This record gives sequence, structure tokens and C-alpha cells, in this order.
Amino acid sequence: MVCFSRLSISRLIDMQSREKDIAASLAQLHQYDRRDAPVTGKAVDYPSEFVRGRHQHPTAQLIYAVHGVMVVSTDQGQWIVPPTRGIWMPPHTDHWTRMVGEVRMRTVYIWEHAAPDLPKEVKAVAISPLLRELILAAIDVQAPYAADSRDGRLMQLLLDEIALLPTLPLHLPTPSDPRLVRICKTISEMPEDNSTLSDWSERLAVDSKTIQRLFNRQTGMTFGQWRQQARLLMGLEQLATGARVIDVALNLGYDSPSAFATMFKRQFGETPTQYFR
Repeated sequence: MVCFSRLSISRLIDMQSREKDIAASLAQLHQYDRRDAPVTGKAVDYPSEFVRGRHQHPTAQLIYAVHGVMVVSTDQGQWIVPPTRGIWMPPHTDHWTRMVGEVRMRTVYIWEHAAPDLPKEVKAVAISPLLRELILAAIDVQAPYAADSRDGRLMQLLLDEIALLPTLPLHLPTPSDPRLVRICKTISEMPEDNSTLSDWSERLAVDSKTIQRLFNRQTGMTFGQWRQQARLLMGLEQLATGARVIDVALNLGYDSPSAFATMFKRQFGETPTQYFR
């Protein structure tokens, strides 16, 4: 016989209520991103570790979280998206999202005909203070709206800003070759593993030059670059949840916090402390 305390029952009821609210919001999205307005905004909040399964939209999306971290995946790879950053998702692109901590997501949906010059590929992007305010303002705009109205001009300025979005190095491409998949799976599960290319060559009975050539062809990176990127993105996720730099560095196999911080700054332009300030 299982006994529940009043506290645990209360938490269970709260979780079930939140899941119903999210389900209702997602059901609304099915219609929301199909509205007649060329640009619309939507706000949805998610609990920690919530996973939005594989899906796609007929519209392009600018996905942004004012709070929390998202791991966004497609068949081509995954992107770690911390606050102040966003993800650009072209229309008709299958993707799925995992929330790291509680996430307050704000999304802008854009019909293809609204701005044909917008990016054609998935990418992580920087969100400027101006663009952030435009996204938040778009959430409150009620459709339909006239193009020459205040709301219409706001949406046009939002499109202008999106066209200038700088790409960020937050992408980890996914290879398809089974041998590379095995290597990448090991690195993802044990990032502290320091096996060399020669070590993997022996384990897989494949020439090291072949492995390197496959990595370049399928990911655009060398073996060493892919492992470094994987470690940095895992570190980014851990830091976003409040982990200490020293603990993250040791978890990822770095000799010291300074070695990790140096590599982090080389990739992202800032130290871990500056990045999350």
C-alpha cells in the first residue's frame, strides 16, 4: 500500500494541473501559427525537463526563452539555447525541444510570404535588447491588424531586426555513419573520456585518417573540434543550471577551471561568468 503525504499530493495535483495547461496551450498553437496575420507571437511556460516531441510548423519561428535553457534538436544536430539567445527555425522543419530548468518561452511565428529573405537554415542567434522588447511586445498584439497600423509597423520592425540576426556557435552537428555515432555517443555520455583518435581507430578497426575524413565530411569538424564543441555545449547547459565552473570543468575532463574558462572564452568570446552575467 502506498501512502502519500498532503505535500506530495499537493505537488502531484499541481504538476497535473500544469501539464493540462501546457497541453491546452500546445493545442492552441496548432491553430495559432496558422492565423491569417503574417507575424504573430505566443507565450508558453514549461516545467523543468519538459520535452516537446518531434513536430513542425508551416511558419518560420524565432524561439526565445526569457528564462531557462532550451536544448533544441533536429535531424541535423542540436543547439543549446541559454537566455539572451534564440533559435531560428525555418518552416516545415521537424524539431523537438527539451527544457533545462523551468522555461518561459516566447515565440514569433512568421509566414514564408511575409519575409522571403529570412534565413533558410536552423541556427542559434543573438537576441539584442531591442529585438527582445519587440518579441515581448508582439505577444500582446491581437490579430488581425493593418499593415500601416502601430501593430503592423511593430511587426515589420521585428522582421527587419530578425534579418540582421548574427549566428552563434551553439550548434553540435549529428553524423550518420554508425562508427561516428558510436564515438559521439560515448563522448556525450562520458565527456571526461580522453580517448584519442588512435584509440578509436583501434577499437573500431578503422584507419584514423578514415575517421577524420568522415568527421570532416559529415559534421564539418575534425574529431577534436567535435569533442571540444560537445564538451563546451554540455558545460554551457550545466552552468545555466547553476553549477560551479570548477565542477563543470572537472566533469568535462579539463585539467583545471582555467583551462575550461580559456577554451570557453575562445569559443564564445566571454568567460563563463561574463556569459551568464
